[in-house]
Amino acid sequence: MSAVLPPPRTGPRLLSVERLTRVEDGERLHALLWRPGPGWRMVSSAVLGGGIAERAWVLNAQVAHGYRRTDPERHLAALAGDAGAEGQGVGLMTAADVSAPGRAWDGGAEAVATAGIAVRGWAASAQEGAAGIVAPGTINVVAALPVALTDAALVNAVITATEAKVQALVEAGHDCSGTPTDAVCVAARAPRGDAEVHSFAGPRSEWGARLARAVHRAVLAALPAAAQR
Repeated sequence: MSAVLPPPRTGPRLLSVERLTRVEDGERLHALLWRPGPGWRMVSSAVLGGGIAERAWVLNAQVAHGYRRTDPERHLAALAGDAGAEGQGVGLMTAADVSAPGRAWDGGAEAVATAGIAVRGWAASAQEGAAGIVAPGTINVVAALPVALTDAALVNAVITATEAKVQALVEAGHDCSGTPTDAVCVAARAPRGDAEVHSFAGPRSEWGARLARAVHRAVLAALPAAAQR
């Protein structure tokens, strides 16, 4: 049975993404670019700009099915540079169409999700993991919070966002926890002045709860189109 969640609470938008289009090897491909500029710390599992650091932009780029390049970091950096992004950023890849992402807001927390679920399953599997470069991601989640978080809270936010993604998948009727190549990026304000730095981002903390609801709704919104892939 699906959980009954409160209605979304909206406010000023943080995640204003640009939609980009390019032709690569004869195929029309799309990308989403968010460039909030300086003053943001991000935690990410992305192939480019992963880890915890200050970042100025996030690119979620669609690539062709059967992607075979062995330099995804260089590829993403070049795509971002071609779009005019400056400084250090985060680059995610997916073979899914990103032209119509799922979006959601809750009390200042925002999330944008793109999803393709043709290859999916449960995280705990008897199958051996692959070494080296893996295929482009298929469920990519980018979220933003208008407050500062400690490093531990940023890691906690990734857990919260992932749990919300799984909840959305199960509620949508998919027998899986995700795909083998899902990626996530959570952005929070860099600490400044005497502004509070939040130490918690679990699903029952103030900002973790808002993050969870935003990610949950964004993934649900992204899934219908993905179900046909």
